[in-house]
Amino acid sequence: MDTAPLREFTARFATAEEIENWDKHVTANPNGGNMLQSAAYASVKNGHGWDVRFLVLESAGTASYNLVLEKKFPLLGRLWYLIKGPDLADLEDLKPALDACAAFARSRKFNVFAIKVEPDIVSSSEARAHLAAAGLVKAPNIQSNDSTALLDIAEPEKEVFRAISSRARNAVRRAEREGCEVVQREQSPETYRALYELMADTVNAKGSMPLRSYEYYSRFWDEFCNRGQGNFFFVYEDGKPSVGAFVINYGSKATYKDGGSTQNRKQYGDSHLVQWAAIRRMKELGCAEYDFCGTPPADRIKDTSHPLYGMGMFKTSFSKTVTDFVGCYDYVLGPVRHRLWVKGAERIFRRLETTRTGGQFY
Repeated sequence: MDTAPLREFTARFATAEEIENWDKHVTANPNGGNMLQSAAYASVKNGHGWDVRFLVLESAGTASYNLVLEKKFPLLGRLWYLIKGPDLADLEDLKPALDACAAFARSRKFNVFAIKVEPDIVSSSEARAHLAAAGLVKAPNIQSNDSTALLDIAEPEKEVFRAISSRARNAVRRAEREGCEVVQREQSPETYRALYELMADTVNAKGSMPLRSYEYYSRFWDEFCNRGQGNFFFVYEDGKPSVGAFVINYGSKATYKDGGSTQNRKQYGDSHLVQWAAIRRMKELGCAEYDFCGTPPADRIKDTSHPLYGMGMFKTSFSKTVTDFVGCYDYVLGPVRHRLWVKGAERIFRRLETTRTGGQFY
């Protein structure tokens, strides 16, 4: 049986006009883009351990806009990280798109030894086999939402509420009945400090995900809020913030990016009510999907030993299923240098970066 020929792609850097309107282009990508490909995130990362490049992949009159994080290493050359990309219409497009990236990098003599990718392709045995056949090498996952809970919020509010679990609905109703109120706060150092302290409280109690510095989060929140893409939600207990969340609206997608809470609270259902208030606001802003941003993989969602077990139980009370994406893969341009990277260079450079800056590598 004849197979359809693969589409051909070309790669180039974005023009000044395209960069100026970057978010408009990214949110028009085949899968709607991702907030980690945004202009805000580019500003967060640029010059803070990474150089940012704006890459355009074109084929047959269509274009995909992708953020590239670039880092240079002695002897090895450059690593390109297509964070949450490339954003393509079809799994079959991945190999020719990456071939175009490689050809472009070689033509410009950028000395790229590997292109790290993490396309939002749902994991399956067929998808993983296709990636292996395309020459991609599995790498450790980086982003917290390579396994996540996604909620369709495109339907009317009553339908969305009916779609979440009875446990979540009951928690929301009880919190409302008992007078719990959600407050949406504006960006300010006071708001940032309030949420950061709640996040630190949660990390200290649960020992889950490591917390970046306050300066990092302040810069992150600033960049998204300045573009009208950042939203803070809080509830209070005894006059102090007790639960807080930062939620991003980016195109048609909403992402519950950061959150925290005090321990041993008296108010039942307050964290569920915060999420429900955020979901309602995201609907008003035109979002059709709500990403709870990070759970254990589907096959470990009930594994109490997993560090994200508690978070997973909470988040899947809104969306019953976990979506596993294929995660991170390397497209190798320099086999010998990539082998050095995998055998220990990456580990060494990550340790040096953490020692030098106190921050995370990726």
